Amino acid sequence: MTSQFDETSVVDAVRKDLYIDGAWRPAEGGRTFDVEDPSTGNVLCSVADASPKDGLAALDAAVAAQQSWAATPARERGEILRRSFEALMDRQDELGLLMTLEMGKPLAEAKGEIAYAAEFFRWFAEEAVRVDGGYAISADGNSRVLVMKQPVGPTLLITPWNFPMAMCTRKIGPAVAAGCTMVFKPAALTPLSALAVTEILAEAGLPPGVLNVVNTSSSGTVMEPLIRDGRARKLSFTGSTEVGRKLLEQCADKVLRTSMELGGNAPFIVFDDADLDQAVEGAMVAKMRNIGEACTAANRLYVQEGVADEFARRLAEKMSALVVGRGVDDGVTVGPLIDDRAVAKAEQVVEDAVAKGAKLVVGGKRGDGSGHFYQPTVLTDVPHDADARTTEIFGPVAPVVPFSSEDEVIKEANDTEFGLVSYLFTNDLNRALRVSERLETGMIGLNRGLVANAGAPFGGVKQSGLGREGGTVGIEEFLETKYVAIDGAKL
Repeated sequence: MTSQFDETSVVDAVRKDLYIDGAWRPAEGGRTFDVEDPSTGNVLCSVADASPKDGLAALDAAVAAQQSWAATPARERGEILRRSFEALMDRQDELGLLMTLEMGKPLAEAKGEIAYAAEFFRWFAEEAVRVDGGYAISADGNSRVLVMKQPVGPTLLITPWNFPMAMCTRKIGPAVAAGCTMVFKPAALTPLSALAVTEILAEAGLPPGVLNVVNTSSSGTVMEPLIRDGRARKLSFTGSTEVGRKLLEQCADKVLRTSMELGGNAPFIVFDDADLDQAVEGAMVAKMRNIGEACTAANRLYVQEGVADEFARRLAEKMSALVVGRGVDDGVTVGPLIDDRAVAKAEQVVEDAVAKGAKLVVGGKRGDGSGHFYQPTVLTDVPHDADARTTEIFGPVAPVVPFSSEDEVIKEANDTEFGLVSYLFTNDLNRALRVSERLETGMIGLNRGLVANAGAPFGGVKQSGLGREGGTVGIEEFLETKYVAIDGAKL
């Protein structure tokens, strides 16, 4: 799928500065950092590299704008999001190419992410006018209970590199809808999509100071002072569990409200009564979406013994047919991993599994030449102590593990500190409900390999996070509940 846009012109068109109080400005001292194309290792461009002083200027702007933004009618806030949704859809081809260049995913998949990202703006444009409260007579009849919802206040947003636009809109959308101002730090590996979204929101009429963007190569140095400052009242973070724990410690000092979408170790369970073709197709989506670089990626594929060999054979056939290459090239279905560390991790996971007795069915090698490529890989007979069964792989490696009973696989699936998503394939309705209730995850894909949906509550349990994004509850993460007790004696 060749783009109608030129690679250089698409990159050149994006603003590269910080965005603070409605103005594009260079970082303190003119500092910049490079953004690379992971398919070649070449530098695409340089962007402003914010300092702690720049971060505090962004927070100053957010604090100053909070009162007026909270007072802006909900319909106006919603219309800004609606216009931004339309702009994203109108520019899908151009923005898709930009994303492919900085992140690597194939162009068709990048364009799909633009549409998914836009849905969060459309969804929260509609949710903005549905924030409500309540009124009730107290149980003793002596007072009235008035409940109202108000914006939590200035918010800090931190997003990852793997879905560089959808993760932005999933946080910015509800914050705008709720009436919160923001300091937003996009991932240093993929800041261009975030900067493009920022331009779109500004063009759609978002007032100065509401969204402030600080690109930086040193997230902790810039963001920790803002967390400890005390004027921001919420942090929304998507990233690793390790970093999430550190941020929670920092937030505790000022008792910041937090939303955390952290790591995953998703089990993908196939019972012997499942439609095997459907299960294999689901596995391809759950494992290979975003090149396997997703917290929702199927990490451990448990297949009941009677169909395990056939499932592995069909999966290997599908994986070997994938075309690895630059995401901008025609026919490519698997792009590069984000950097060489990601390739090294995939190599380590595979080498560890094989050394412990696993069978390498297909793949298992890094790509030749430049770029951060790794072949789609299927492993079978993966032992219990292999890293492939305990670590979040974040790459195109599928370990297939046979199981015998329902109780056995549920115990295996739940034997992890993570609890983001599970996948379950069965044609037995009672089993589907029974197993869904026993799995310790915040989301379940039942006979499907994709759970992402702007209208659904996304999030996990255990050490996969706190709170939910999307759905009717997504805006609640940016609202405080206030209770007013009214004397009923004189009413």
